[in-house]
Amino acid sequence: MTDPTRDLSAETIRGLLADTSPYLSCDDCFATIDVYIERRIADPQYEDAAMKAHLAGCGACAEEAETLQEFLGQDAG
Repeated sequence: MTDPTRDLSAETIRGLLADTSPYLSCDDCFATIDVYIERRIADPQYEDAAMKAHLAGCGACAEEAETLQEFLGQDAG
């Protein structure tokens, strides 16, 4: 029998198994991600449990957050 996880990276598996509660949809994430990143830049201790859980389990939104942070971080610098 073939291992169904053999082509998945450890990061992908962690994302699939991540606890996503409290739940936040991708639409909700994209609607507020700019505010979240601005707050994280202003205060690295700022936490949003729903956003943190969503970004841990959603590669597309996590990539958007990283790109936005790089852009805003450079802009603010």
